Amino acid sequence: MSSRPRAAWPLVAVFTAGYLAAYLLPTIVGRLSVHLGLGTARAGLVGSALLLSSATAGFVLAGRVERLGPRRPARVGLVLAAVGYGCAALAGSVPLVVAGAVLGGFGSGTATAVAASGIAAQRDPHRTSSLGLLSVSATAGALYLTIPHLGGGHRLPFASIALVALLVWPATARLGGAAPAGPAAPATGRLPHRRSGLVLAGGMLVWSMAQNALWGVSGRIGVGQAGLSEVAVGAVFAAALGAGLLGVMGAGMLGARLGRAVPIGLGTVIIAGSIVLSSSAGSLGSFATGEILWNTVYPVVLSYLIGLAASLDVRGRWAVLAGSASSVGVACGPVLGSVLSEQAGYPVMGLILGVVTLLVAAPVTAVALHTGGRPLVPGSVRRRGGAPAALLAVTTGAVPGAVPRLGAPEQAVTEISLPVRRRRPVRAAFRTAGPGAGQSNAYASTSDR
Repeated sequence: MSSRPRAAWPLVAVFTAGYLAAYLLPTIVGRLSVHLGLGTARAGLVGSALLLSSATAGFVLAGRVERLGPRRPARVGLVLAAVGYGCAALAGSVPLVVAGAVLGGFGSGTATAVAASGIAAQRDPHRTSSLGLLSVSATAGALYLTIPHLGGGHRLPFASIALVALLVWPATARLGGAAPAGPAAPATGRLPHRRSGLVLAGGMLVWSMAQNALWGVSGRIGVGQAGLSEVAVGAVFAAALGAGLLGVMGAGMLGARLGRAVPIGLGTVIIAGSIVLSSSAGSLGSFATGEILWNTVYPVVLSYLIGLAASLDVRGRWAVLAGSASSVGVACGPVLGSVLSEQAGYPVMGLILGVVTLLVAAPVTAVALHTGGRPLVPGSVRRRGGAPAALLAVTTGAVPGAVPRLGAPEQAVTEISLPVRRRRPVRAAFRTAGPGAGQSNAYASTSDR
């Protein structure tokens, strides 16, 4: 990406087109199961194939978007998404639907990889990722309000994603082209923060798998266990995604005032409780409460996770790799949810997923703390026994701008070693000690001038 960050709205548009399939996963899986005669597990496998294809595109493009330029892969991804999902919408046989979903998933993953690389190059990655989640939540919420009233079987969800990909196409004109040839910065290099990045990627894989294991069967919980109609379930999902809009806006306003560790850790604990509540729901009230609370906090934590991955590497490689690992978790989620719900029932499935979510919160929060997720408050920053920087800023009346303000994220400190040239001692500089030593030294120093 260019060293000069570009406008955020084209990235937000491409991000929306890439992420929309994952947000519409419950209605895709549900309609494949009902209207194509697939069982629960087979419909979940189709959704998993779509998302695994999306993750594969992310792994293939990690570190290559900078060399290719964002415009070309974004356009290729949107074309693949439009063609693939369009074919899945028009096809009536299961093999053709699966082939179209896999092709469209690869296009979605390509668009998401481009957006993730661009978000990492922004001055405020968290703000841009929040805008992206805000856009995709609003789009998915509008579709959840519309699709149940139009029918159309499995065709309408796939057609909607293809249409969004076509509508986003003009925005790619505002993305940068390929990197110019010549003596530029090398396109390859050692990934920074390898240990933290691997822990974060693994944590996001498990975290996303637990979330989407519930998300993939939420429609069936509402219809089968809570006794709601498809229209009522769609209304609950729309309300939940609307609450998610408020959550994302709140996260954007909060920014880095609390760092990243507190929103990620505390938010994950709330998500775990919401999963248990939603999976054990037996009425409209408990189902709506669990889904709305869960979808309010889920995009907030996800925005901080995306921002954390983007902060590990300004070139966006960790953002793409962690996002692709998250896509693998998203892909495995529907299968895991289907298997657990069929073998143990929805309430036990929720307990298992809640415990897994709590367990993964610890290492991910530790990464946020280790890589600068702590808020800069008095006593939080000490360098080799030095006084806290924020405390000095408050008590010593330092010049504004010389030290970080309270609540700002801690800045990384890099030690730079400089070579020291030792001067060889000059023999004439040494004199014999004695009564006349002071006079001879004074004379020598005068003559040296």
